[in-house]
Amino acid sequence: MIGKLDNYLRFQEAALSLRSQRQEVLASNIANADTPNFKARDIDFASALQGVLARNPAPPAALSTTDPAHQPGGAGNPEVLSNGTPLLYRQPTQPSADGNTVDMDVERSAFADNALRYEASITLINAQIKSMMAAIQGGQ
Repeated sequence: MIGKLDNYLRFQEAALSLRSQRQEVLASNIANADTPNFKARDIDFASALQGVLARNPAPPAALSTTDPAHQPGGAGNPEVLSNGTPLLYRQPTQPSADGNTVDMDVERSAFADNALRYEASITLINAQIKSMMAAIQGGQ
């Protein structure tokens, strides 16, 4: 039963997770708009979502430490998101003299679009949960 519920919500959960990670990448681009030689990053959302849905991800294994002086697990590879999605460099429309490739108009637009789609995914999940609750309660 839990497996069926998990499969029912899997697409929206994967989309929300990717949208959240993309929002962090876009926010980093905006925050570094004045940093010399900063290269704007983004992900290919459609292919990343297909990749996440194609594999059956196991829950991430927690790292165990054998000594109290051990450091906790790190962020990993900065070129790849936690789900294995590669970070791509955004192609600049007009690079600046200091080598920064952040175009604030593009970043703001992508940030707003991603936020709107995130909210839409939340609304869809809420609707799915409400329909499941109605089915469980027998339409009362």
